[in-house]
Amino acid sequence: MLHTYWITAIRYLKKHKAYTAINIIGLSIGLAACLLIIVYCRHELQYDQFHTKASRIVRATLEYKAGNTINTAATSGSKLGPEAKRVFPQVEDYARTYSAAETVKVGNQVFEESSFLYADTAFFKIFSFGIVQGNPEIALSASENIVLTQSLAKKYFGNANPLGERLEVGKKIYEVSAVCVDPPSNSQIQFGLVTNFMNMSQNSTREHWWMANWVTYLLLKPDTDAMAFNEVLNNYMQKVEVRNEAGLEGENYMRFHFEPLLKVHLYSNLQGLEPNGSIRYVYMFGMLAMLILLIAATNYTNLATAQSVGRASEIGMRKTMGADRKIIFWQFIIESVIVSFFAGIIACFMAWVALPAMNQLSNRSFTATQLFEPSSLGWLVVVLLMTGFLAGVYPALFISRMKALQVMKGSFKSTKASLGLRKGLIILQFAISVFLIVYTGIMWQQLRYMQNKQLGYQKERMLILPIDQQMGKEYISLRESLKNIPVVQSVSAASQTPEFIQWTDIIRVTDNKGNHEVSVKGMPVDIGFLETLQMKLLSGRDFQQNDLMTEKEMEETGVSSSAFIINESLAKIIGWTPENAIGKRISRSVEGEVIGVVKDFHFQSLQVEVGPMVMFLEPQYVVSFMLRMKPGNVQDQLAAIEAWWKIRVPHRPFNYRFLDDSYQKLYVAESRASLLFGTMAVIAILLACLGLLGLASYTVLQRTREIGIRKVLGASVSSLIWLVAKQFLFLVLVGVIIAIPLAWFAAQQWLQDYAYRINPSVFIFSIALLLAVGLAFLTLGLRAWAAATVSPLKNLRAD
Repeated sequence: MLHTYWITAIRYLKKHKAYTAINIIGLSIGLAACLLIIVYCRHELQYDQFHTKASRIVRATLEYKAGNTINTAATSGSKLGPEAKRVFPQVEDYARTYSAAETVKVGNQVFEESSFLYADTAFFKIFSFGIVQGNPEIALSASENIVLTQSLAKKYFGNANPLGERLEVGKKIYEVSAVCVDPPSNSQIQFGLVTNFMNMSQNSTREHWWMANWVTYLLLKPDTDAMAFNEVLNNYMQKVEVRNEAGLEGENYMRFHFEPLLKVHLYSNLQGLEPNGSIRYVYMFGMLAMLILLIAATNYTNLATAQSVGRASEIGMRKTMGADRKIIFWQFIIESVIVSFFAGIIACFMAWVALPAMNQLSNRSFTATQLFEPSSLGWLVVVLLMTGFLAGVYPALFISRMKALQVMKGSFKSTKASLGLRKGLIILQFAISVFLIVYTGIMWQQLRYMQNKQLGYQKERMLILPIDQQMGKEYISLRESLKNIPVVQSVSAASQTPEFIQWTDIIRVTDNKGNHEVSVKGMPVDIGFLETLQMKLLSGRDFQQNDLMTEKEMEETGVSSSAFIINESLAKIIGWTPENAIGKRISRSVEGEVIGVVKDFHFQSLQVEVGPMVMFLEPQYVVSFMLRMKPGNVQDQLAAIEAWWKIRVPHRPFNYRFLDDSYQKLYVAESRASLLFGTMAVIAILLACLGLLGLASYTVLQRTREIGIRKVLGASVSSLIWLVAKQFLFLVLVGVIIAIPLAWFAAQQWLQDYAYRINPSVFIFSIALLLAVGLAFLTLGLRAWAAATVSPLKNLRAD
């Protein structure tokens, strides 16, 4: 019996090649898109799950109050980990981590490595980065030990055994103690080299609650309730002796929050060792996959339902020959499932071909193995069976129950329910398509707004060069030499570039309200910073050479200058106007004078409002030269600076970045999301039009004689086109009307994440309307035109 079903189904599908092709192509595209999205979503949802102790690892984040401001950070002071292990039996071990860029010298070769990790000795005990050579228990036990990943071991030493080999980082010689596997792409901790945390400067590794620069992970003992222990730790932080040690006064406090390792990437809003993802985007992409698949399956169901009416005589003949209702029912189901499985095979091929584009879009390195994991293929088989069954069940149920005589007399027609189903599915398809177009348009508009918004400084033509310890010894000489390069307009330096400032500080202010504290973002800079960044001074002046202290004063105070430049937000919080702020006194580690007030500039993502900021002249803390380039050919300018670099900084490769590129990286998630949504919106509208083409073709076939008669009676081609198109265009318009308010509402929810956001333009909605209606009319018009221009005689002779 199954063999007969198979032969009959193949024969029918071959006879109706056009409709079969439309069904298979549409479903294949939808399934391929879903496969790719599922690979991405699964990758995000499986972040850090490879660690065998993942359920017991937490990341400790910091919350503290200073004055009237509450601040949060993914980092903490160097004391948290050691103190937690000493005091609390719930803590099995800890690992403080810090990622940096370092220059690595192997023999005569010098490499610039951006993923150099400092970590405590328990790092490989806590995390499951498998050691393939060496002993994980002692891999980081000695200060001169260093662990390489397999890829870097291969890069540095080829096929030779790297254990015991030496390499130089800065001025320190390390010995390779172990080799570990490369961190997978879905790990929040990425590194190429790891060495002992204590190899950083002595000031950094002394235990203190503040100087919160380290990402701290705690390994809790089995059966420890992390949230209950979190409360215990915060109660400990309220003890008088702990508060005194941390310098906490009045209502100020310091608290820690435990984030389960498996929740950090998708649920935390605090960036640690790498930018976080977002569970919202995973949900959005998952919904996107479902919508695309729904459109593709709707196409299939719609066309199958329409075609079933034309098969009434065939079914009537089969019933006359003795076929019962069960046989007819399963014949329809098997035909649908066959088409679905053909589509599934083609979808796998399409997804494999599109994988490189998906990798580029998502900035991942997915492989065919990940694409065709058993879970993905199992999901695909289930979807194919469901799609095939659902597409075939409606016509199967209604035709198989008709009596043979009724069918043979030709009294079987499309029911109101059948017509209503097809109309509803067309509306649904175009509603989804327009929803995606509008939502993508608003995302793109917000992204463009963020990329082009005036930031309060000029990020264009700003070149960033690193400063290491060796360069720091001759910093002044290098800075002055850079100024003499003809292509350089101005030079300064800072501890951080202004697109994302993390340094948090506390200042004390005495005014008519008394003495109080204000939590601010802090930025150590060098002379010429405002000029180089082209920031606008509202009052006062920029830093000058005479603001620097003498060497004796530096030794006594521990700072280089007691002059401060504040932004207008800080002045407003304190209660000063820009003009009367000049000459006022504020205190950081030492008391000093406000010499300037700068117009607010954005120093974080536009998701965050501009807050209080203080800049201070501390050249010893700068880690990056900032060069404003003169207008000209960028490649020629880079060549001139590289030539200078090779002469003045021969110990490390020429490594640079542009400030505007760094700024764009703040919105990588939004950029990827808008690209992915845009791609899927295009696929959705094309699939909807493909389904419309199939239904229009079937409608034209059903009305061939009517079209011929109308043409003989003098009907014009345009009137015949409108005859076919009008019923469908109305349905498209209904879909558009439903989709636009839903898309606007959904986009408004997404925009709430941004402190600085757009008001969606009417232009976006107009484009969506014109695109949907225009493509639908073009699809319908071309098919109707082909039918209307055929000879009337040929139409009248049609069977």
